This record gives sequence, C-alpha cells and structure tokens, in this order.
Amino acid sequence: MPELPEVETIRRTLAPLLIGATVLAALRGERPEDILLDPWSMFARRVRGRQIVALERRGKYLAFRLSDEGRLLIHLGMTGELRLSRPDVPPPRHCHLGLVLRSPYPLPVTFIDPRRRFVLRYRDIRRFGRIGLLAPEDWAALSQRLGPEPLDPELDALTLWQRLVHRHTSVKAALLHQALIAGIGNIYADEALFQAGIHPLRRCDTLTLSEVERLLTAVRSVLTAAIESQGTTIRDYRDPHGRTGRYQFQLQIYGQRPGTPCPKCGTPLERVRVAGRSSTACPRCQPLVCNTPCSSS
Repeated sequence: MPELPEVETIRRTLAPLLIGATVLAALRGERPEDILLDPWSMFARRVRGRQIVALERRGKYLAFRLSDEGRLLIHLGMTGELRLSRPDVPPPRHCHLGLVLRSPYPLPVTFIDPRRRFVLRYRDIRRFGRIGLLAPEDWAALSQRLGPEPLDPELDALTLWQRLVHRHTSVKAALLHQALIAGIGNIYADEALFQAGIHPLRRCDTLTLSEVERLLTAVRSVLTAAIESQGTTIRDYRDPHGRTGRYQFQLQIYGQRPGTPCPKCGTPLERVRVAGRSSTACPRCQPLVCNTPCSSS
C-alpha cells in the first residue's frame, strides 16, 4: 500500500502539471462504481468545469483542492496508480476512470495534445482505492480524524509520547494507527523502529520520553530519505510517469527473511506478527525489554 513517501512523491510530481488546469470531462472506465464514493453520473457532473488550484496530502490521502474549495480526494488503496497520457492514447486494463484536463500553459508533448489537453487516469488492479468529492467541511472533518503529520515541525517528542504513554498496544501497532500519527505503514514503521533500536512488540506505555524522541527522529529520517528516493516499489507502486521508486535499495530490515544477518550486528533477524502484519526485527539491536510501564526519564 502506498504510504506517506509514495503519496508525497505523487503530489510533488503532479503539482506543477495540474495546478491551474481545468477539468473538461470525466471518462468512464472499467467498473468505476467500485472506486467512487458517489454515483458515476453525479461525480462526472460535479467535477466538470472545476479548476485545480492546489494539490494537498494528508497522511496517505491525496487531495486536489478545487476552485469551489471542495476536494477531489484519492486514496490509492493497495494497487492504485495515477497516470498521465495524451487524450488519444487508449486506457490500459484496470483503468476505472480518467479526467480530461486543459492546461493554461504549455506542457511536454509526451502527454499533451496541441489543444493543451491531457488525461489523468486512475488504474487499480485490486480495486481497494477510493475517489470522492468532498465539501470543505467534510475535508476538515477527515483531517481532524487523522493524527499529526510526522514531518510537521510542530510535532515534538513530548507530544508524541503523550499520545503513546496511555496505550497498552505495541508500538508497531500504534505507528500503523492513522488516528495516532498519519501516513506511516508497514514498510516505514519497520525501518524506523530498527533505526531507533525499539522492538515492534514493545508496549507503548513502557516507552520513555528519550526513546520516543529517538523514534520520532528515526521516523523523520526514514520518511525524508524515502521521499528523496521517490518512494519504495516492492511490487506495484509507480509515479504518474510510470517510474518506480528507489528506496527499496536502501531498506535495512523490511521484508528480510528470518535468519538473515542483521545489517548492523550480524545477529539472525526474527519475524513477529504485529497487528496482523509481519514485522522483522533484530533481537540484539531491538531487544524486547521493559514491557511493564516505565518512567518518562
């Protein structure tokens, strides 16, 4: 599933191309009702004529802010992709809908026609993604339900520790909980916990303030590096130009088989189950200790 770095990469890729563009029409693809939050006819009517004034990201959600202050909200699910193409290029298989856009300025001829029209298509093999139009108040309510952004400079270690300290769940499960902190998924949770030296099964209420400070630093380091590498492609993820990410070549621990030597100390890695997900950890670098409540020192 695309996580914060992948969605942010898509946002940054699309922003200079889409901001200022006007939606001329919506193109019906394969089974759009599996993806859309609204009936197709309503969606096609409401999106037509809207101008895209900004591209925003909240957690794993991508949002096109429209000229009426509403949002076109996109969640990519597990295999969702946004692709750019010329209007005369046939849609690929598993393409559920497209938006015909007109740009106010010249763009590369690889995906724009002489009338400055191009298509942004949504493709999703497994159809777990969702697209919908939200009124401003609905966007505000969704944003309120999500936790703070991990890269927000206003989020400090004390604030995060206060959000964790009363929870009896594992720290890995907490990192995956979007209402606690937004945008982190399985890949980056494993990588950040390894970098911070914290076992995925450690209970949140046993973490000290200094450990949470170390964890927040690791989360930011991993996410920033992944964004700089345009995300992680394990299987399906591609950016709007069809390019894969590169952070998979920097992964330290995610997806490694049990028994693989730890990249830091050489100890055989172990695999544990956390919140229904497989997690990899080093028993030496990430010792499972102090699973009774500790002080904040």
